[in-house]
Amino acid sequence: MAINKARLRHFHYILAPLMFVPIFLTAITGSLFQIAVITGKSDDFLWLLELHRGKFGSINLEFVYPLLNAFGVLFLAITGIAMWLQINKKARNLRK
Repeated sequence: MAINKARLRHFHYILAPLMFVPIFLTAITGSLFQIAVITGKSDDFLWLLELHRGKFGSINLEFVYPLLNAFGVLFLAITGIAMWLQINKKARNLRK
């Protein structure tokens, strides 16, 4: 099954900005909470852990938030690698 280059690039183009916010939020809150644990002030920053897990006030996404993050990162990695391989294949053909 051939991968349509334009469609692959379009999916990556659409999903990348949508996935940036939750992945960035997860990385930042996880890092900041870890700093709070190291400094011994984790009890004061439990709200960071709630954000990290997907609980946004009255909106509780704790059951699906990790899955959405994981599938989003996997999809972006797969489409990014596929585009990278296509570019490398094109570059190899140009060198010959």
